[in-house]
Amino acid sequence: MEPENLTWVSEFVFLGLSQTRELQLFLFLVFLFVYTTTVMGNLLIMVTVTSDTRLHTPMYFLLRNLAVLDLCFSSVTAPKMLVDFLSEKKTISYQGCMAQIFFFHFLGGAMVFFLSVMAYDRLVAISRPLHYVTIMNTQLCVRLVVAAWVGGFVHSISQLALMLSLPFCGPNILDNFYCDVPQVLRLACTDTSLLEFLMISNSGLLDIIWFFLLLASYSVILVMLRSHSGQARRKAASTCTTHIVVVSMVFIPSIYLYARPFTPFSMDKAVSISHTVMTPMLNPMIYTLRNQEVQAAVRRLGRRRLLCKRDLGQ
Repeated sequence: MEPENLTWVSEFVFLGLSQTRELQLFLFLVFLFVYTTTVMGNLLIMVTVTSDTRLHTPMYFLLRNLAVLDLCFSSVTAPKMLVDFLSEKKTISYQGCMAQIFFFHFLGGAMVFFLSVMAYDRLVAISRPLHYVTIMNTQLCVRLVVAAWVGGFVHSISQLALMLSLPFCGPNILDNFYCDVPQVLRLACTDTSLLEFLMISNSGLLDIIWFFLLLASYSVILVMLRSHSGQARRKAASTCTTHIVVVSMVFIPSIYLYARPFTPFSMDKAVSISHTVMTPMLNPMIYTLRNQEVQAAVRRLGRRRLLCKRDLGQ
């Protein structure tokens, strides 16, 4: 097709999760609850860790950053999805689609690298307990967090640079509820075989390697715990188990979506929902329910708020 005969796509149309109006209203209520829970849960962790001096430790500094990532990551897709449930025509501009891809992979990539930082934190805590606070000082924690965000940015901008070079001349229908590389790449008016290979290498291969490295790291940590006393071993094992659950929730859907050829499958939307909406909601729940220190800090925060209200009322 000659370039002068191309009609450039200015917007994309989402098929969404359902075409039935009644089901869309039901899904709107369900995902409104999920997103509200995500926002409240992650904000609660951020406020609790910031306000409670007992939680001013490296592990909770990192936990607060994870809450920031979860909140931002879910906000890339969930608000637009909620609006589309109530809209007759579910569209997004070309620029908006590219922006959504950038922020989705920027925050998702940062999450991948940041989970490595959390694994390193646990490794230091178990292997060098007497020097933990000295090694994981504030300066190092900030550097590691910044490095994770920079890694996510480099990962995302490299994918976006490849996407921006593609011509889109129609069709413009995306069988999804948000813009992502596999669906958008299929709409390009050119051969994308090489680009698909590069994208799989950039996202899918990275996910697989990082996932198994993290599992190996936590296996080493759990082996190290054998030399610790009973109570300390149980507490550290509980924390590591929580981390392994979160790592699995993040990586398994991502590997399914990006570590294979971008051919559509019936399970794609369900896995995408788990990846983009459910995991950011469940992360704070897992940490809050399994971590007694966070539970105690939340209760202290609640008591302080009640005392403040009483003082203001008098």
